[in-house]
Order: sequence, then C-alpha cells, then structure tokens
Amino acid sequence: MAAKTKQSKGFLTRARSLFYTEQGFDTPFLIILLALLTIGMACMFSASYVNAYYHEGDSYFYIKKQLIFAAIGLAALLFCSTIDYHKWHKAAIPVMGLAFVLLLLVLIIPSSGVQRWLPLPFFGAFQPSEVAKFALIVLFAHMVSLNFKSMHTLRNGYAPFMLVLIAVCGLTMLEPHLSGTILIFALGFVMMYIGGTKPRYLLLTILVGAAAVIFMIVVVGYEQDRISVWLDLEGTYNNRETRDMAWQTMQSLYAIGSGGVMGQGFGNSYQKHLYLPEPQNDFIFAIVCEEMGFIGALIIIVLFGILVWRGFVIAMHAPDKFGFMLAIGLTSQIAIQVAINIAVVTNLLPNTGISLPFFSYGGSSLVMLLAQMGILLSISRWRSTKKELRKGE
Repeated sequence: MAAKTKQSKGFLTRARSLFYTEQGFDTPFLIILLALLTIGMACMFSASYVNAYYHEGDSYFYIKKQLIFAAIGLAALLFCSTIDYHKWHKAAIPVMGLAFVLLLLVLIIPSSGVQRWLPLPFFGAFQPSEVAKFALIVLFAHMVSLNFKSMHTLRNGYAPFMLVLIAVCGLTMLEPHLSGTILIFALGFVMMYIGGTKPRYLLLTILVGAAAVIFMIVVVGYEQDRISVWLDLEGTYNNRETRDMAWQTMQSLYAIGSGGVMGQGFGNSYQKHLYLPEPQNDFIFAIVCEEMGFIGALIIIVLFGILVWRGFVIAMHAPDKFGFMLAIGLTSQIAIQVAINIAVVTNLLPNTGISLPFFSYGGSSLVMLLAQMGILLSISRWRSTKKELRKGE
C-alpha cells in the first residue's frame, strides 16, 4: 500500500513538472504559443487563398507576407525574451511618449475617412494603436510599482492613471477606432483594479466611460450605423437598401452555423469564396468554425485559455511588483482581445473591427504580440534566475 502511495506521489510530481519550470523559459507557455501561431498561420492561409487569388492574382499573396511578419515577430520574441525585462521600467515614459507621437501623427496625415494606419516601407501600413496598447501596459506597471503602497488614494492610485487613459482612449477614438478604444480602456481598468485602485473609483470610471460612449453615439453619431445594424441585424439584412451594412456579420453567422459540430473539413469553407468579405482579417474565426466545427473552435479557445492561464502563472511567480503587473497586462491583452473578437464574430458585440491574436492577417499586430510574449518569457526566465541565486546563497 505504501509503495502504491509512493508511486502515485511520484506520478503527480512528474505531472506537475510539466507545468512548472525551475530553469529557463516557461516551457508550457512557449509550446502553447508556438502551437497557436502554427495553427493560426494554417487557418489564415485557408481563409485567404481564394480572396488573394481573386484580388491579387496570387493564392499565396497573404500567407507569404504573413510568414515574413511571423519570422520578424519570432526574432523580436527571441530578442525580448533574452533581455532583462526591468529595462522596460526605465523605458516606460519614453515608450508612452512615442505612442502619443504616433497617435497624433496618424491623425495629421491626410486620409479618406478612417485614420488608423501609418505607411511604412516593406510593412505597407502600421497601426499606432498597437504601440499604444503596449505603452499603456508598461506605463501602468511602472506607475503601480512606484505607488503600490498608496494605490488606494485618489491622488496616486486613480487621478494620474485616468489622465493617461483618457488621453490614449481619446486619441484612439478620434481615428475612429472603437474596438481599439474599448480594448485600451479595458486594459487600463484591469491593471488599475489589480494594482489596488479603490473599487468605487473604478465604478465611477465605468459610469463616465459609458456616458462618454452614449454621448458619442447619440449626439455625435459616432459608429451609430454599426450600433443600429447590431440591434436589428436581420431587419437590416432583409432591407435591400441597407443589406450591405449587415452583409459581413450575416455571412459570418452563416459560416459558423454551417460548420456544425465537426465542420466542413479544413480548406472546405464555402463562405470564403467571396461571400464573407476579407475573411483573413477580423472574421477569420468564422471560417475556423465553418471548417473545423464546434470541436475545432473549442480546441482553439481552450489553447488560448491555457496560454492566458500560463501568463497569469508567470505573473504570480514574478520577483517584483513591476514584473507582476507587466505580466498581468500583457496576458490580459490577449484574453480581452480574443473575447472581443469572438463576441464580434458571433454578433454579441457590434462589428468594430478587432483582430484575433496570432490568426488574423496583419504585420504590426503579429510582430507586436510576439514581441510582448517574449517579454513574458523574460519575466519567467528572470524568476528562474532569482531562484537559482537564492539556492546558491
């Protein structure tokens, strides 16, 4: 009996070791990340080749560019994972300064309608909001680590954070970029809550934010069309004059519904044949559901869940407050972005245009996300180094 108990404890110890890293990077996090990236690249190619051939004359047009972005992103991941993450502590204010410059610059450059991208050589276009998300995470982690003993106060734990958050959200909304604004606001809210800001201040923030959104929609007319389509999708679609406004969301729902439990089979989507516009971008999850079905979509959601869980594990084992808050912010961005994207694709939220991490086509998003995951790996590596140092003392 004692031998069986001992054997069972040995098995549990070995099982735990698969999810706990004493030395080096957090191996499970890296494995899940690479798995999601690989699956995402395959799904992006499947979703894009029809559209690429029709519009660009080359079925491999999007996947070739995405592979280049992935290679650059993996190089950035490797670089960021090997440098001491504490360097971002000192760089917090300059990074936020750069983000403000880019957000202002994108509003100044002449554009027809939406102003979200800056032209870059080789990349084609770059979204400053991607830098703004990262800058907000780094700056808030920096501010919390300096003021964590007084985060409960209005002066140190609320006012300065709100000034930064309002400025970043305001510039993002002017682009206009509703989904980016929602994501940045949610990121700031989560980091303030985890950092120790009083709940009553956060409740005030929600009320002010909701009032601002209602004012922009009702009075200014900001994104009013998309809201009205969301509230009456079927009626908008059945009206010949307004059908185009509901077309993308409706085709997305058709794709999800036709996937059923097991899906049509990888590569066998019908909706990507010029029915669902730009299927390789924000609505790629609809094609995933159609081809891989409920089971395949659930597996991908579970993989994202494990990645987020490992990110929070890294945060819990961070050696200091800055590392903890930085890991919380970087992980929360993935969680919030995945949740919003899936909610939009399934029409739980209005069509606001937000990418699915590691799946949607886009260079700036993929490179930034992979670089940020490298910082998470750096935090996990530094934790291991600290443990080794303590053992040697």
